[in-house]
Amino acid sequence: MKLLIQPEDGIGPLAAAIKKAKKSVHVVIFRFDRAEIEAELKKAAERGVSVSALIAYANRGGEKSLRKLEMRLLEAGVTVSRTADDLSRYHAKLLVIDRRLLYVMSFNFTHLDIDHSRGFCVVTKKDKLVQEALRLLKADNDRTPYEAGLDTFVVSPVNARKQLLALILRAKKELLVYDPKIADAEMLRALRERAKKGVNVRVIGTVGRKSPHLKVRPLGGFRLHARTIVCDRREVFVGSQSLRKAELDSRREVGVIVRDSKVVSGVVNTFEADWGAKDAAEPTLDTTHVLKKRLKETVEKLSPLNPLVKEAVNEVVSKKGSAGLNKTDVKVTVAKAVKEAVRERVQEMLNESVEE
Repeated sequence: MKLLIQPEDGIGPLAAAIKKAKKSVHVVIFRFDRAEIEAELKKAAERGVSVSALIAYANRGGEKSLRKLEMRLLEAGVTVSRTADDLSRYHAKLLVIDRRLLYVMSFNFTHLDIDHSRGFCVVTKKDKLVQEALRLLKADNDRTPYEAGLDTFVVSPVNARKQLLALILRAKKELLVYDPKIADAEMLRALRERAKKGVNVRVIGTVGRKSPHLKVRPLGGFRLHARTIVCDRREVFVGSQSLRKAELDSRREVGVIVRDSKVVSGVVNTFEADWGAKDAAEPTLDTTHVLKKRLKETVEKLSPLNPLVKEAVNEVVSKKGSAGLNKTDVKVTVAKAVKEAVRERVQEMLNESVEE
């Protein structure tokens, strides 16, 4: 079992995992702007790997980008499915390689999440977890009901409330929590009760109702996107669901609870470093300065090689044919494509910057 920590580990390990796939790749997508991952998915399909992408039916402000991504992947030979709309949001982040290696992530495949936010990913070959993930993906692809088959595989709205509440109540000495906003009444009550009984409860993030028994501080330096709970430094939950009613009861969210000592220690060490950081009390992402910086970096990445730009160029070529194409056409098309790509990405980043 292995732990990936963002932003330190970056996109490399995820792209490498897809590159090494020999038989199959299953990926779940909610937000997406990483050309490296898209390129590796396409290359995998080209070399005969069975690539399946389950893409959210909607995200706030990014539906148009998702639909374009679907078309690009379909053209490359990827099998694309769209999630049902029976849940308020499909927010899970999963990757399965060769039906034997599972990646459970708290972050999306975006520059904002991976390069500028605190996030975690549990990588495991544990067969029970891998098979349970595949069972969930089959059910959601087929749009059939999923019933939880493993307590350590945490799925909203199926068993997440039960398993995360049990994890909190198991704590005897300490709870370390990363959560952008804890607001569920039952979860807050459980945390306060544990604290009153002597459990040291520390939260990096925010809570809906302040309590003198809970120690809470913001994350300094970059954006908080992790949803993580460490219980007594013996077991850890990593997933996509915050302790909020919507994420527990009406959205598709996925996480895992593991007892691997290396994973636990990796999260604990990161938490302690974040807790003790000098700038922990300073606001980060929601300032105009930081948003402008992130948007500038995004614009710089929108080169003519960007998938959205290439798509637009291909479209004008198909309409006019190579004989009728001239430099002016190419210049105007690329300019329009870059403008549209920037507009869409700015809107998505603004939506991402508000807690999901």
